Amino acid sequence: MDPYDSDSSGFEDEDLTETKTLLGYPSEEILDDTISQLGGWPTWLDDSTPPPGEFANCKVCNRPMLLLLQLHGDLPDHFPDNERRLYIFGCPRKPCNRKPGSIRALRATRRLKSQPAPPKKVEKQQLDKEKEKKKQQAETPKPDLGASLFGATSLTGSVSVNQNPFSTSSSSSTQPSNPFASPLATTQPVKPAPSSTPSGNALSESFADKVRVSSPPPTIQPPEAAGPATPWPPQSDFPSPYKQYYLDAEYETLSRPPTPKVPDNVTIDNTEDDANGGSGAELKDALESQLDKVFMKFSARLGHNPEQILRYEFRGSPLLYSHTDAVGKLLYDPQNHSFGAKVTTTGGSRRIPRCEYCGSERVFELQLVPHAITVLEDGREGVGLGPKDDGMEWGTIILGVCNKDCGPKEARAVGWREEWAGVQWEESK
Repeated sequence: MDPYDSDSSGFEDEDLTETKTLLGYPSEEILDDTISQLGGWPTWLDDSTPPPGEFANCKVCNRPMLLLLQLHGDLPDHFPDNERRLYIFGCPRKPCNRKPGSIRALRATRRLKSQPAPPKKVEKQQLDKEKEKKKQQAETPKPDLGASLFGATSLTGSVSVNQNPFSTSSSSSTQPSNPFASPLATTQPVKPAPSSTPSGNALSESFADKVRVSSPPPTIQPPEAAGPATPWPPQSDFPSPYKQYYLDAEYETLSRPPTPKVPDNVTIDNTEDDANGGSGAELKDALESQLDKVFMKFSARLGHNPEQILRYEFRGSPLLYSHTDAVGKLLYDPQNHSFGAKVTTTGGSRRIPRCEYCGSERVFELQLVPHAITVLEDGREGVGLGPKDDGMEWGTIILGVCNKDCGPKEARAVGWREEWAGVQWEESK
């Protein structure tokens, strides 16, 4: 197992083991998948529906960014009626490095068929209850006005039809009405009889329905509903693109780890250990005492397959570069830091921000790792931007996407959503 990962799974035959993470490797040869690429110019699901122009620009300098990654993101097991494509863009200008908004992620979704109307089971149940109530009223004397407004019959008719206040399946249009919001009577209400007083449970359930804690409402209007969009800029407005590579993929295999390498910016005085026959275990302890253990786990894991540029596992877990920066503090869980721990928007402090367009949870889908920088910047010194520009400084880019793949409801319509790009920058030396 990795010396910095006590939670790694055992090795098959003490040599290799395969994980659920799919690794991406750059290739200059054309592969079966001609959509997924590193660098180059982006292509769209529908050439007539490019992203809104505002998505092209860096949020720091407001100038067009370059494509880092384009991925063919179809997930037939999860979203059989959707075509998906994922994009990560980055600003190549040095002054924008390490600033929020200099790296942005987009998701394109096209429906293959229209989404059906939401089920109306709740509405049907409500109608059945009303019919039953009218039938009972026809067989019994009509109650006084006060009892009809505040008595048990009225409360029972409007109390929760969805007993779980945490459910996200009901929309606001089907939520039960407030049992305390009936119109005021024109005559003085009569105190209801003791037998018609609602029970504590009925009041509690009704209140729970009213203060539902399901998915919050959207905070951003989808681009397709916001009116005409600014057009995507022409290629002449962009800097020279990175060289294009296709992506080959295979599942991650772990082998026996190499001897830990001391980073260039770390000096360890082990003269005394060497004189006394110091061991590799002592070197490991010295490394752990001076370095971020999470970073060492990151380096050791990538060391098994050093040519990887991409790690992919939908609803899986990112490999954190650090636990001390903003993203690390957001996602790192010291109580459950194994590689198999899932990162979602629920529970503890490990929160990827929710989808601003539909309010649903976001989940991890992929991350770029440092070898992608080496590949993209190969032979690019000073191209198009001057010697002081170019030079990416991130350690990893983590992509969190809408768990429900929200998009337009109409068939064949393409919808664009900006997704969460969690950037962990290189440690300052």
